[in-house]
Amino acid sequence: MDTTKPFATVADLEARWHPLTDSEQAKAEVLIGDASDMIIDAAADVDSVRPETLTRICCQMVKRAMIAEATNPTGVTQYSQTAGSFSESGTYANPTGDLYLLAAEKRALRGSQRAWHTTMQGET
Repeated sequence: MDTTKPFATVADLEARWHPLTDSEQAKAEVLIGDASDMIIDAAADVDSVRPETLTRICCQMVKRAMIAEATNPTGVTQYSQTAGSFSESGTYANPTGDLYLLAAEKRALRGSQRAWHTTMQGET
């Protein structure tokens, strides 16, 4: 597998999410490169992971980061608002729009695993 290329394209992301504006496409291109680099660092053996899995995980990472940036451009971690007797508060899950891997994605990056054994005994 060629690990110098990103694991996804903007078209892959759009197919899994929605059509992107020109500025979103430019941002996605950069994030796809960053996410691919993070996947290489996290995978025990990236060559043993199916290309479809790499594309899926890369797109999920970028989508999470782009949603966080769009819904919380100022990067606040939590908010509170009160009007009369009504109040509302919330906490953002990814306030700074970081790229990250979920536990299930990390498991998927372990690649195909096979059990095997060997004997330590010599031939008799």
